[in-house]
Amino acid sequence: QVQLVESGGGSVQAGGSLRLSCAVFGYTDNSGCMGWFRLAPGKEREGVAGIDYNGIVTYADSVKGRFAISKDNAKNTLYLQLNSLAPEDTAMYYCAFRWSGWWSWDYKAWDYWGQGTQVTVSS
Repeated sequence: QVQLVESGGGSVQAGGSLRLSCAVFGYTDNSGCMGWFRLAPGKEREGVAGIDYNGIVTYADSVKGRFAISKDNAKNTLYLQLNSLAPEDTAMYYCAFRWSGWWSWDYKAWDYWGQGTQVTVSS
């Protein structure tokens, strides 16, 4: 059983930065894929960024150049650095894990989810 625990959300003004963390329990062999999704009111859950088992990263077009995903294998922690935040980035951000090593934009393809951490950006 894999458990994911996010932290680091908060409220910032437009242009600000946040760093989200996702502590991973029950998984240490780096054979899966990890990523971040977000859910905004009135919208579907969307993929934001991911790292597959080869270390290849994927970003949604809307966050390229502003967000950066990374993983510390020694700490078993996934990170998402959010820079140049805009009001449209306001959402609940979820850490996700899937046993298949490849990234998927389909949130239904993911096996485990964290509880989410709220990011609110004011203009």
